[in-house]
Amino acid sequence: MSKQTEMNALQGAKASIPTVMGYTSVGIAAGLVGVASNLSPLEITLLATFMYGGASQFIIYGLIVAATPLSMIIFTTFIVNLRHFLLCLSLAPHFKEFSLKKNILIGAFITDETFGVASNKRARGFQISPSWMYGLNFSAYTTWVLACLTGSLLAKWISNPEALGLDFALTAMFVALLILQLQSVTTSKLKHHLSLVIYMIIAMLLLMTIMPSHLALVVATVVVATIGVVTDK
Repeated sequence: MSKQTEMNALQGAKASIPTVMGYTSVGIAAGLVGVASNLSPLEITLLATFMYGGASQFIIYGLIVAATPLSMIIFTTFIVNLRHFLLCLSLAPHFKEFSLKKNILIGAFITDETFGVASNKRARGFQISPSWMYGLNFSAYTTWVLACLTGSLLAKWISNPEALGLDFALTAMFVALLILQLQSVTTSKLKHHLSLVIYMIIAMLLLMTIMPSHLALVVATVVVATIGVVTDK
C-alpha cells in the first residue's frame, strides 16, 4: 500500500470531529458530576486543563465524595493514567525522526480516542505528521476543557445527566472507533486483537478473585495492553 501524507493541522482537526462530538457530551456530564461532588466551576476547569483525563476525572469525583485521602487519590489516578504510557509507546516509532519537543507535545495530549483515530489512519496507509497530530490532539483537548466548564455552569439547571443520555456518549464513541479500525485491519491483525480480548477476559476473571472489580479492570488493562504492544507485529 502506498503511503499517503496528512501534513497539516487542519486535516488533523477535521479528523477529530467524531472525538469532539463525543467529548462535548461527556465533558458536559463531567462538569455536572463535578459540581455534584462539591467542586466549583473553576476547580473543575483547572482539573480538566491540567490533568486531561476523562476517566480519571470521574474517578477523582467519586473519591472526593468518599473523603479518600489525597495520597490514595494521586496513586489511583497514576494507575488509571498509566495506560497513556503504552499508547505513546505504540505511536513512538512513527515519530522517532522528529525532535524531542515535538514528541512531548504529541504525547502529552494523547487520549484513548485520539490514539484510536491516529492508529486508524496508520492502518489505512497514511503517514501521519506532527502537525496533523497537533490538530487532532488540540481540537479534542480544547473541546474537553470547554465542555467541562459548560457542564459545571449548567449544573444548576441539569441535575440528572443520565436522563439525557450524556453518560452513554463515550461508550458510543469507542464503539464507532473500534468499527472504523476493524474495517482496515488484516486477518492476522484481527486474530491478534481477538486473542487480546480473550486475555483480557481471563485476566479479569483471575484478578477479580483477589481484588475489587474496578481495580482488577485497571490492572488487567495495563497488563493486556503491554502484551499487545510487545506482541504487535
